[in-house]
Amino acid sequence: MQQKSANKVDAAEMRRLRRMTTYEKAARLQGFGFIAGIDEAGRGPLAGPVVAAACMIPEDVYISGVNDSKKLLPEKRQEIFAVLVNDPRIIYGIGIIPHEEIDKINIYRATILAMLQAIEQLSQRPDYLLVDGLKLPHPTIPAQKIIQGDAKSQSIAAASILAKVTRDELMCNFHQQWPVYGFDKHKGYATPQHLEAIDQHGLCPIHRKSFAPCGGQVEDPQLDLFEVQLVP
Repeated sequence: MQQKSANKVDAAEMRRLRRMTTYEKAARLQGFGFIAGIDEAGRGPLAGPVVAAACMIPEDVYISGVNDSKKLLPEKRQEIFAVLVNDPRIIYGIGIIPHEEIDKINIYRATILAMLQAIEQLSQRPDYLLVDGLKLPHPTIPAQKIIQGDAKSQSIAAASILAKVTRDELMCNFHQQWPVYGFDKHKGYATPQHLEAIDQHGLCPIHRKSFAPCGGQVEDPQLDLFEVQLVP
């Protein structure tokens, strides 16, 4: 898919994208010039990291098809992901907090930490943040919480795709290490297949032991321990 600017998007899609830049335009009217959308993937799963993304899309740049990542088929997410990471006008950062840290500080704090990490990874410092569903306590940058922001803001929607695709790829890599759990299918969520695998094999090293039903489970001694290497 080619990156589409305003004059290359069909009329109906252009109207939708203009609606999805309402929050960005409002921030610019307040004098902010570098606006980042923030979203995460992986708050709910029983295994693996939580991943956040920050994305800055310049004014009058529109990404055809961008939407809440949960509303997109995997192939479409991959397609838009490729557009986002290959367009030099778009700036993005990724934050990854592994399962060990989630167990230490809880998933809410880990999510906030992943978001702050993603902002730090941006090559251009933003001066305003649009955040999906969370009040983000950034020490110096004002942030606006937007409920269901991944369906209302182009930059948040883009961040949701960046975070989701990044995390899915990590979970598919983990599947190669521990195939009995089916991480390539459910990405660590509590599906019947995943719960049955936990019942049969116990936990593997990337399970979040602070999450029910993982609490009280033990690791399968037949599973090789693996040092988790998480690279953005």
